Amino acid sequence: MPFVTFEGGEGSGKSTQVRLSAERLRRLGRDVVATREPGGTRVGETLREILLNAENSGLDSVTEWLLLEADRRQHVREILRPALARGAFVLCDRYSDATEAYQQHGRGLDAVAVRLVDSIARDGLVPDLTLLYDVDAVSGLARARARDGGVSGRFEAVELAFHERVREAYLAIATREPERVRVIRSDAPREEIFERTWRILSERFSL
Repeated sequence: MPFVTFEGGEGSGKSTQVRLSAERLRRLGRDVVATREPGGTRVGETLREILLNAENSGLDSVTEWLLLEADRRQHVREILRPALARGAFVLCDRYSDATEAYQQHGRGLDAVAVRLVDSIARDGLVPDLTLLYDVDAVSGLARARARDGGVSGRFEAVELAFHERVREAYLAIATREPERVRVIRSDAPREEIFERTWRILSERFSL
């Protein structure tokens, strides 16, 4: 069954689109697993708290990356592969593209090292489709901070230039892999964004 990932910078609205997509698929009678990274497993949720907590602003970039890869490995083994094996429609909020965008390009980590470790973590599991929700960094950060009551998480607190690099990296991935990655502008009302999302899902998977 399909493995679909939802990607985008802070405030892009991708998590809302995961929820709306899962709801419609379930109404169609599909077995749906909607999950996220970091998180998705008991261990992953503990790692998520560490990674997103603004109090951990001093977390080293390599430490951050390795924690994310540890989360992914557990997620693949415990949630993603078993769900796909039983025939579920899997929707995942962030996956390996996020590591390339945030850690490799945003943080400036070595590309060869990131690709090697990520390949071990995901164990050959590649999305059938990736939906990239694109919004400019200034607008996205404003949305994210408003959503959280004005309190910045660890990533929202990073300088704007970081988020601009993340956006550029995501768009470069989409250009490199146009068959897998579809870009959806997310500066419209969420209902309009969802209709675009659903149209792509329907066409790709004959829903």
